[in-house]
Amino acid sequence: MAKAIKKIERIILSEEDKRKKDLLEVEAALLDNKEAILESLQIMKHMQERGVLSLLSGLFGQGDKVMDILVKAADKPEATNMLKNLLLMGGLLGTLNVRQLEPFILKLNSGIARVSEHKDQDEKVGYFDLVRSLKDPEINNALSFLLTFLRGMGQETEHLERNTKLPEDQEFQKIYRQKEGMHERD
Repeated sequence: MAKAIKKIERIILSEEDKRKKDLLEVEAALLDNKEAILESLQIMKHMQERGVLSLLSGLFGQGDKVMDILVKAADKPEATNMLKNLLLMGGLLGTLNVRQLEPFILKLNSGIARVSEHKDQDEKVGYFDLVRSLKDPEINNALSFLLTFLRGMGQETEHLERNTKLPEDQEFQKIYRQKEGMHERD
């Protein structure tokens, strides 16, 4: 039979052995991540060429002064309004249907291109010129488009608004409360 182990001796590594072990770990990690490290070095080189690293170094060197300036700038009411407006614009962009907006933007770009080509000419347009221009298919199409757009803008959308009403007056809140009331009755 085997004898029971009564004394356990721990292997104590010398400082030199620890350094060799750590160096082997670092070397293995470098080899495992070779591509990422090379790309990172390339990025660092481009940042150095463009002066970004010296800019960051200066910012970190003067960190307290820079932070003080940023805090003072953010403390102004204009900055608060700007952040609030940015958040509202982000929400607005989320509600836009880009597929429906694309034809409108293309027509707007086409109109801007024509205006830029037209330059400032001293042509005077009279009443008869306006009436005569209604026979032009492009103008007729544009007026029809504009009238349709104006009808859409005049359409009632108050029930869809979320940001201009108090939370208790918002349509989705009313629907939510109605659903909650139905669940309580069940």
